[in-house]
Amino acid sequence: MTGDPTAARLSDHRWWRLEMAAPPELEESLLWKLQSLGISRVAVRHHPSTPDQHQLVAWLPAIDWPECERARLAEALAPLAATFDLPLPPLAWALQDDEDWSLSWKQHWQADPVGERLLILPAWLEVPDDQTHRLVIRIDPGSAFGTGSHPTTRLCLEALDQLAQQAGGTLTGRRVADLGCGSGILGFGALRLDAASLAATDNDPLAVRATRENGRLNGFSEGPGGLMQVALGSVEGLAELLAGQPADILLCNILAPVIAELAVGFKAVLAPAGVGFLSGLLVDQAPALERTLSSLGWLAELIADEGGWGLMRIQQQPPVI
Repeated sequence: MTGDPTAARLSDHRWWRLEMAAPPELEESLLWKLQSLGISRVAVRHHPSTPDQHQLVAWLPAIDWPECERARLAEALAPLAATFDLPLPPLAWALQDDEDWSLSWKQHWQADPVGERLLILPAWLEVPDDQTHRLVIRIDPGSAFGTGSHPTTRLCLEALDQLAQQAGGTLTGRRVADLGCGSGILGFGALRLDAASLAATDNDPLAVRATRENGRLNGFSEGPGGLMQVALGSVEGLAELLAGQPADILLCNILAPVIAELAVGFKAVLAPAGVGFLSGLLVDQAPALERTLSSLGWLAELIADEGGWGLMRIQQQPPVI
């Protein structure tokens, strides 16, 4: 690095804080791209009163991100917006001292009510006085996972709550499988609604670790006699965890093309009378995904949407007599 060595030493202890709007169409792509570029300190924030207006915030070591690199980052993100015929939202940069960044990061998270009865709560916060009636899902997002602000997560949690209310208020006796568990938030929502057990897999080791850590935060034990089992893997690994007894509820918050690839294995993880909620798809991707699922013996219906993202419910087609 060239220039004033004193400035260089100072920059060792400073961070660039990047802020930009995260339209629903772009949010998942932006998060993926930033992670692929080695930018792991990322948060997506919104105010509960405006759940459709998301702001992406990232922290980058100043020493590694001079002006030319920050310009290249904008160039790398622009094609993502072009895919949706959108302009790239403006990138706002601000320098921040080292001792302030972690506190600043945590300040972006808030208690977040979802549906009629659930509350997503960052691990370091107390339950607000006006939310004590809700079922609390505690989440420590670390640097790689969010706390449920994305529409796909919220749609799925709301569907679980509605399913429980249709069944008399709880998911008692229902065995749940979560494919692509991320932070574990969907499965923990099911357990808070009194599901009998949770089997969860993800092909990212960080997600497996995050799910285990968040499970402990919520008091859900793993292993023999525990409420949850978590393993590294995909749909085949989930089938192994279920040990030949497919679940009553399947949760899958993964992008539509990946769902289409994995769907051939769904019958090994979802019981014939079970229900699945698929929530990682854009609304305009639903017709093609419905056709794929129908060809594999599933009844598929888009039952809710928010900000361009959709929630699909699947059940096995009845046998032809």
